[in-house]
Amino acid sequence: MQTQSDALSTTFAALADPTRRAILARLARGEAMVTELAAPFDLSLPAISKHLKVLQRAGLIEQGRQAQWRPCRLRPEPLSNVADWVGQYRRHWEASFERLDDYLRELQATDRNDDAETG
Repeated sequence: MQTQSDALSTTFAALADPTRRAILARLARGEAMVTELAAPFDLSLPAISKHLKVLQRAGLIEQGRQAQWRPCRLRPEPLSNVADWVGQYRRHWEASFERLDDYLRELQATDRNDDAETG
C-alpha cells in the first residue's frame, strides 16, 4: 500500500512531463480513444502508450473497455491530493504576500512623508 507521500511522488512524477499534462488536459474535456490522444503529438502509438501507462500507474487515468476500443478517462482524485498538499503552503504564501504588502505600504508612507518635508 502506498503512503500519501509515495502517492504524491508518483503523481508529481507523472505530471512532470508536458506530453502527459497535455493528455490530462484533453481528458479533462471528456474520455477519448488512444488514437485521439495521440493525434496532436509527433509520437508513435507505442510512445503514447508508455505515457498512458505512467498516468495509469499514478491513478490519474483509467481505461475502459467497449468492444475492441479502450477509451481513456480522467481520474481526478490524485489531482485533488496534489491540490490539498499545495494548499498547505498557500497559507504561507498568503502570509508572505500580506507582509510584503504591509512593507510596501510603509515604504509608500515614508516616501510621501519625505516628499512633504522637502516640498
